[in-house]
Amino acid sequence: MGAPTRRSTAARRPTVAEPQKDQQETGTDVGDAPARGRARTKPRVPRHPRIWFEAVLIAVSYWTYSLIRNAVPEQRRIALANADWVWRTEHALGIAAERSINHAVDGVTWLIVTMNYYYATLHFVLTIVVLVWLYRVHPGRYAATRLVLFATTGVALLGYYFFPLAPPRLMHGGRFIDTVQVHHTWGSMASGNLADMSNQYAAMPSMHMGWSVWCGVTIVMLAKPLWVRLLGGIYPLTTLTVIVCTANHFWLDAVGGLLCLAFGFCCSIVWYGKVAYRLPKLVPAPVT
Repeated sequence: MGAPTRRSTAARRPTVAEPQKDQQETGTDVGDAPARGRARTKPRVPRHPRIWFEAVLIAVSYWTYSLIRNAVPEQRRIALANADWVWRTEHALGIAAERSINHAVDGVTWLIVTMNYYYATLHFVLTIVVLVWLYRVHPGRYAATRLVLFATTGVALLGYYFFPLAPPRLMHGGRFIDTVQVHHTWGSMASGNLADMSNQYAAMPSMHMGWSVWCGVTIVMLAKPLWVRLLGGIYPLTTLTVIVCTANHFWLDAVGGLLCLAFGFCCSIVWYGKVAYRLPKLVPAPVT
């Protein structure tokens, strides 16, 4: 008898092997409706930010924010009544220490003048610096972290509209010191000669607080040098001290800023599926 003919290995392979492989790699199947559903609900993957788009977006967004914020009716009477209510509430809570702090620090001229300039500049400068740093060093986390900031700022406009609030320095009978007026510095768009260019009764929530905590948390979570992380942690606390010493905000304004920031983080988590700082540092390479 002749030797049995050997069948080639290729002949024994199933003809559907390649389609099966493709299905395993993609995680989908023609009849697998749940898999398709999971694919559609997969968290969004950040794309590489484009510098021209980001520059235009930030400029237009800030211009729109300023326009809407300053176009909100000032409602002076309601704003002053709300300030009295906040002040009484803080007294009831035992935290109404702003006036004593304001008067004590105003007695140290070099310190309060420094705080006036801090209030006028660092709020904008450091926020832009952190955005640029994220763009260059953490492009995969940039869009999600930027969304936190934008959502925080957007929801703050609702506070300005529905709860106009006079800052402590404008309260009737509050006996707070407007440190910009007294020391002839330019520490606030709502003080001195610039008062007519800004809504003076948009104190709740405090975006000085919301933005500074956003900067601080971002630096602490993503920076590597310990000294940079320490500065990031100190920055929101310093900002809180400054907004109170200069009589621009109550403690509760800062709480409002933190609540807006929490809303911003929630929006980012819902959109990207996880907290911004846990996303990959770099943008994933496109699938070919």
